[in-house]
Amino acid sequence: MKNVLIIGCGLLGSSLLRRISKKKLAKKIFVYEKSKKNITKIKRLKLPGVLVKKLHDALPQSELIIFCTPMSEYKKIILKINNYLTPKHIITDVGSSKLKSIEIIKKNLKKNFFWTSSHPIAGSEVSGPEHGKQDLFENKWCVLIKDNQTNLKHLKFLSSFWKKVGSKVVVMSPEKHDKIFSITSHLPHLVAYNLVKSAQDFEKKRKYDLIKYSAGGLRDFSRIAASNEIMWRDIFFNNKQNISRAIDLFIKNLKSFKKDINSENNKSILKKLIQTKKVRSKIIKLKQDINKPDFGRS
Repeated sequence: MKNVLIIGCGLLGSSLLRRISKKKLAKKIFVYEKSKKNITKIKRLKLPGVLVKKLHDALPQSELIIFCTPMSEYKKIILKINNYLTPKHIITDVGSSKLKSIEIIKKNLKKNFFWTSSHPIAGSEVSGPEHGKQDLFENKWCVLIKDNQTNLKHLKFLSSFWKKVGSKVVVMSPEKHDKIFSITSHLPHLVAYNLVKSAQDFEKKRKYDLIKYSAGGLRDFSRIAASNEIMWRDIFFNNKQNISRAIDLFIKNLKSFKKDINSENNKSILKKLIQTKKVRSKIIKLKQDINKPDFGRS
């Protein structure tokens, strides 16, 4: 691969920048970042790559274009690059919801051009180029999206690219992707935001110094709730139907727990608690997130 253009150099963009450079996956890496704050950080960190002020400064020289911006920025950027796209360009992104973003892409991308969406299952509650890691994608899943308009050559190219980055690659439809991640990612983040807000409301109402005594449960949820608010607003809005269904299921199960607690239904609540422990065991067995503190707590 000759040259890469990374659009957006936050956590994921800067991690890709570091990884592509370390692995020598491209001759030249161009970086477009509109945030003056992030540009200052990139320069201070002396990250590899060539910062460009205008997208058209890098597009003619680039083969692979990777969108690492919030999804709400896609339309604006697509309209900026359309006139500079050529058949040699392979375009992808790292967004966390797909159906809505694909709708935006198809509506605004220049006709007869292809976009093959990616979703590396890697990230953190922190954001910004200073938090990027060159091994962020190592042994993590990357979902490639395939529908009836997917360019199979581009899909093959991107599968090879993400494997070279260090990811394990799986291909699925956008519909399946959004349903799965509404439960495994989007709902847990929403629950974390709501739990922390509930703690804040409780603290305010009762005048207790609640946060001071936060145990492991609230502490762990607060880490998730510290995630980038713009990114998560976009995810919630873009996958709203699946997330709404996930919320309904969550409320149904929460009501069932409430009923068991109020009626002191020993048999029913123990059954639920034992069943849910099996998920934790499966996550440990699959070695998901083994780099997290106290993983497995054996």
